[in-house]
Amino acid sequence: MLPAELSRQLAPLGLGADEALRKEVLFDLVIETFRGVSSAAPEHALWVPGRLEMFGKHTDYGGGHSLVAPVPRGFALVARPRSDGIVSVHDASRREHFVVASQSGLEADEALKGWRRYALTTVRRIARNFPGAPLGADIVFASDLPPASGMSSSSALIVALAATLVRLGGLEARSEWQANIGHPAEAAGYYASIENGSPFGSLSGDAGVGTHGGSEDHVAIVCGRPGHASAWRFVPPAHLADVPIPVEWGFVIASSGVAARKTGAAREAYNNLALTVQQLLGVWNADQPAQPSLRAALTSAPDAAERLRTLAARANTGTPLDLDARLQHFINEDQRVAAAVRALGAGDGAALGELSRASQEDAERLLRNQVPETSALARGARDLGAVAASSFGAGFGGSVWALVKKHDAAGFSARWLAAFRSEFPGREAATVFESPAGPALTWIA
Repeated sequence: MLPAELSRQLAPLGLGADEALRKEVLFDLVIETFRGVSSAAPEHALWVPGRLEMFGKHTDYGGGHSLVAPVPRGFALVARPRSDGIVSVHDASRREHFVVASQSGLEADEALKGWRRYALTTVRRIARNFPGAPLGADIVFASDLPPASGMSSSSALIVALAATLVRLGGLEARSEWQANIGHPAEAAGYYASIENGSPFGSLSGDAGVGTHGGSEDHVAIVCGRPGHASAWRFVPPAHLADVPIPVEWGFVIASSGVAARKTGAAREAYNNLALTVQQLLGVWNADQPAQPSLRAALTSAPDAAERLRTLAARANTGTPLDLDARLQHFINEDQRVAAAVRALGAGDGAALGELSRASQEDAERLLRNQVPETSALARGARDLGAVAASSFGAGFGGSVWALVKKHDAAGFSARWLAAFRSEFPGREAATVFESPAGPALTWIA
């Protein structure tokens, strides 16, 4: 298993030469680390990307729409099975190690922080849902995603670890899997349930990692298509369209250097966005025929939005995010996805620019999950001539995408970063990189 061979298998799937070289370096790191922690060679190699969200800010868990794509940065992972039930996980980048006995000691550990918490949550949930499965594994991973940047590094790690345990444990052949998971989007939905703790079909849930997100990230990571943006509807995930990115355009991503964390003190602000959607659905279901999601409620009758607005006004008791503002944001953002699919398919830069400007404005005014840095990056990208630009991800920090003329992507990237650092000189962790829609989850050995 040679790093260059693994990288060459990814290159035709949407990676440019620079990114392919980065993956070779990444796989070299994980393979070399594996040699130091195991007496045998790895048997499997996996690539798992982060994701870019063009439109669909905080709509997926309400049954709404999103337009997403994989990014060319993510996790390189190698693994081999063990016969003793031990899951030994190494983060090669940080030189950190974590061990879980897959059939014992699987209770939640609230004191556990960082990637170890995600690893324990993943092993614990899969062991509970597939009792007796041979989950032992030596796993080594490394990532070139900027951490806590809004590109779903935490979801990508859960997908990487879960997919590895599924493969090594032969879980797809088990009756529990076959009764609940029939295609990749359902696998992505199950991986999302590991993170948010919800049950999945007959597969029981637990506490998850403590966040209340949906499955948009996991679907983009598992089901994305190189060179395309993909439109999905959620609860449950349903694929709507793959739209090729026009050849003359390319994405550039700027990570603001402000961590978009979903842990610690930031978790409550993040979870409030999901909880307010649940409140809106609860208000509807208490007075109207019950619906499974907010979008289902809003599409159940021509006047459903106004009826819900009236009901929410009566029920609003000063929640952290005003119910009417949250409702209006969901309606506006959900409707943008279909318009963005049409504009992207037609190469209509003016329409995409207006849609992204309105999406950013609503995030600032209604969703209220922006920080000065992300607002400045979106505004700065438009000032520098980007076709379209908007923040994405959980918010409260993170990243901004810009769609630019491909021939000027390198120059635009340099100007964008220089302008941002001039305005925010303390944000030295900010980075900018070109981001073709690369490969989704790919087994390369």
